[in-house]
Amino acid sequence: MRMFRRAPIFLLGALLLAGAADAGPVVRAPDGAVEGMEAGKVDVFRGIPYARAPIGDLRWKAPVALPAWQGVRDARAFGPACVQPRPRAQSIYANPPERMSEDCLTLNIWAPQKARGLPVFVWIHGGALTTGYSHEPMYDGARLAAKGMIVVSINYRLGILGYLAHPELSAESGEGISGNYGLLDQIAALQWVRRNIASFGGDGANVTIAGESAGALSVMYLMASPRARGLFHKAIAESAYMITTPELKAERHGTPSAEAAGTQVMQALGAPSLAGLRAMEAEKLTQAAILAGYGPWGVVDGKILTRQLVDTFDRGEQARVPLMAGFNSGEIRTLRFLLPPAPADAAAYEEAIRGRYGDLADPFLRLYPATSVAESMLATTRDALYGWTSTRLAIKQARAGADSYLYLFDHGYPAADENGMHAFHAAELPYVFGTARQTPAFWPKIPDTLAERRLSDAMMAYWASFATTGRPTAPGQPDWQPYGDGAHYMAFAGKLQPGTYLFPSMYALHEATVCRRRAAGNLAWNWNTGVASPVLPAKSGDCQ
Repeated sequence: MRMFRRAPIFLLGALLLAGAADAGPVVRAPDGAVEGMEAGKVDVFRGIPYARAPIGDLRWKAPVALPAWQGVRDARAFGPACVQPRPRAQSIYANPPERMSEDCLTLNIWAPQKARGLPVFVWIHGGALTTGYSHEPMYDGARLAAKGMIVVSINYRLGILGYLAHPELSAESGEGISGNYGLLDQIAALQWVRRNIASFGGDGANVTIAGESAGALSVMYLMASPRARGLFHKAIAESAYMITTPELKAERHGTPSAEAAGTQVMQALGAPSLAGLRAMEAEKLTQAAILAGYGPWGVVDGKILTRQLVDTFDRGEQARVPLMAGFNSGEIRTLRFLLPPAPADAAAYEEAIRGRYGDLADPFLRLYPATSVAESMLATTRDALYGWTSTRLAIKQARAGADSYLYLFDHGYPAADENGMHAFHAAELPYVFGTARQTPAFWPKIPDTLAERRLSDAMMAYWASFATTGRPTAPGQPDWQPYGDGAHYMAFAGKLQPGTYLFPSMYALHEATVCRRRAAGNLAWNWNTGVASPVLPAKSGDCQ
């Protein structure tokens, strides 16, 4: 139940205890009452805990429910970010949080005033499951909320603290599994939303999960996880990547088991036991794990994630909800560390491709020709990670009987284009959130022009209408048709342009490549592409 400025007498004592000089909006939810703040026509509630702090013995355990609190909790300040490494200097993505802590399982809510029964949009931040936080200024939900929905952003455990698997952890869990703690945090946050969001004016039966990059990977994990079933009703995946996922106990697809990786990092850190690892200071542990080569991923454990994402979507076992998925034309222009070393010249490039791709070399070279090696390598890695995944999501969701919508973000502006970053990774985010003035310090600055504002307004409208009805529409803008049999998509460029068959033959090539690697059983897919590809197995069975 929402209570506004003129709070009833019985709340005044609690408000004073919360330190409120001027009473802000108060919501009494099942898990406890919170006092937020007004931001124009939107009320904002920050740093609301959705689970116990995962510290001490709760480090590397599933999130534990937080008992309902008494009185009114002050929700005017954001909670700390989850522990993460300090950013590289002058990265365009660098926007370090002011505070970090293991006590970080909080969420934030932006709600139109007097909201009732509105759709709910839950944002999952990106950052390679290693960095990022829910209250980054670019994710400010006020403008999206003003489009008529409740916006929620969540923190979840990152890095080794969020995804470590280890035999000792599996033995103590009661289910014989470990890892996936960050994913379980996301599920706990969605459970909190289901219990409480009606009190903020939201409809718990109309929840959209959305994320970009690792946030979109998380969206796919949630779609695949039986534990998340029924907690959301639509999904948005921006720049998702359907990569090989480690299995808990078995080395498969050229990937060590998650428990083996955990054992290796424990040895590298010099910890004699799990107790020793739990005793390490969180930030030092996180940094040391990165230096030791640890990478956080979801874990195929048979319970939280039952099988590889590609297999789940092939079998139609994912959540059959309306889906929006897409990627950016310049994804790799700011992620060049994902590129392998370039060959000496065009002849060496073509020789490498023919030696690795065999009967698929000709279709590969038609898509990624030797006449422009640098651009071809950028496009190869983009498509192997993001283009193939987005198209695959649209295809598989449509086959599962749910509407799916595919997009390409191909918009550039002077500060980005002049620095070779046209439509770079995450470039769409300020347009989706309407936060062009709130980007990180080294982000190419978006000009304040009518054209830029119109593009942002259109994208916000499409995203908000999709969260409301499952169909993206925008006033005065082109009709965005479901992917369907016509392979429809929407391009966001200088103008909005619907089309069909995005990058013809791109999906077929990468699907064939992934299929052969999966069938071989000892090869990972996605990362090792182009001139970095192992020799591709011959076609067999269902693989072309």
